Amino acid sequence: MCPQRVYVEMRVSFGADGSMTPVRLKWKDGRIFEVDRVLEVRRAASDAGSMGLRYTIKMMGQVRMLFFEDAYSDTGRARWFVETNVECRM
Repeated sequence: MCPQRVYVEMRVSFGADGSMTPVRLKWKDGRIFEVDRVLEVRRAASDAGSMGLRYTIKMMGQVRMLFFEDAYSDTGRARWFVETNVECRM
């Protein structure tokens, strides 16, 4: 399997200290998922390429890696993506 970035719309809560907490995710097909819990936040590289804040989250009983790319990323835009695995193409 090969890692891939899937860009998503996010609802985020901002704390008085400037922290961001992801609350709700809108998948590319329009489905909406609540983030049940944030397990960890740290700066990390994605296996799918790019770097940013990696949120290890629990959503619908599954652990997922959610990334916030800041404006200094390779795309030059601040946006969110979920790291997923797809079948590799040869």
